[in-house]
Amino acid sequence: MRKTQRREDKIRIDAGLLINRLGIVAVIFIFIFHSHPFTAFEGRLWAARVKDIAKVGGNYEYQLIGYGVVVGLNGTGDTPYTLFTLQSVSNMLRRFGINISETNLKIKNVAAVAVTATLPSFVKRGNTIDVWVSSLGDATSLQGGTLLLTQLQALDGKVIAVAQGPLSIGGFNAESAGESVRKNHPTVGRIPNGGLIQSDFQTNLSQKQSLSVVLNKPDFTTAARLASTINANISSNIATPVDATTVKVNIPAENADSDALSSISSTNLVNLISAIENLTIVPDTVAKVVIDERTGTVVMGENVKIATIAVAHGNLSIHINMEDEISQPQPFSAGKTILLPQTKVEIDENNKQLMVVPAGVDIKEIVKALNAIGATPRDLISILQAIKEAGALQAELIMM
Repeated sequence: MRKTQRREDKIRIDAGLLINRLGIVAVIFIFIFHSHPFTAFEGRLWAARVKDIAKVGGNYEYQLIGYGVVVGLNGTGDTPYTLFTLQSVSNMLRRFGINISETNLKIKNVAAVAVTATLPSFVKRGNTIDVWVSSLGDATSLQGGTLLLTQLQALDGKVIAVAQGPLSIGGFNAESAGESVRKNHPTVGRIPNGGLIQSDFQTNLSQKQSLSVVLNKPDFTTAARLASTINANISSNIATPVDATTVKVNIPAENADSDALSSISSTNLVNLISAIENLTIVPDTVAKVVIDERTGTVVMGENVKIATIAVAHGNLSIHINMEDEISQPQPFSAGKTILLPQTKVEIDENNKQLMVVPAGVDIKEIVKALNAIGATPRDLISILQAIKEAGALQAELIMM
């Protein structure tokens, strides 16, 4: 008598792994044709304002930091084991004429926090900025808390602003009878317009003889284009590229003859900076391919080009069917019941055509060619890596 138990395991091996491990799924050949020169297809050029890709005339941001105390928490503050919180509360009470030892403090509605903010340039006394509040101790939530008056200092220790106000955390943390629910990150909060500027913090432009236009992303080609654009639209020979990041702009004299400079002089630099900021140029970028294997994301810039290649790609599926047969001896015999495994392996390979991609094609043609062979984003990651290893990808490959 036999009883058969059927167990089927299907293992699908991703083609991307096979490229690296087996080397039999995707094959990439590199052909160099001397009779066909490399051809680059121009993509659509896009122009950007100077103010979107660079900072003009000392328009920089500065970081501020301070140490403060958040009160009004519903039992979610720092525990008594956080000694610096107890010391901070004791020092604060002492300033109000209340002397109490740290050992006698029993507080659970207070949390020590770090307060940070970003200070824009050219701000005046009385302007407000947003501030961020982050727990320093073991508080479980800052929900419902209020930051007490806190000084915000620059890197040199100078007090630039003060912050105070109720926190907005955009989340919560609730616990009861061993169960807990948490949404977002309740130990970090924000106070919109919670920082008040105490002193003017700006660059004196009236005494400058030149301005610096600093690119957000260094590039020699973009810097040269920027200088040429300024000279062509503002005044000739006032802009000079210094390096891949900086373009120096000499401030025109008050008696300049150019019509474009009729309202621009050393006494009114706002017009000059505004004119430069609103110029448009086409920034140049390095060809890059950015890959995130964790999410299967592939991003390619329009400048990405490849040499002539031929790509063959197919998915390989391996189906393993295992049958366990139970063999029983005849009645009243001396035999034993044994298990006889029976395994059947089937390999299904989806053959794809060989796609030839000519040299110098743009990103649109690359995507079209890869879609033609049925490549998924996951497959594309392995294919691009193989093209790069073969030396045909004319771009920087960045793995995240």
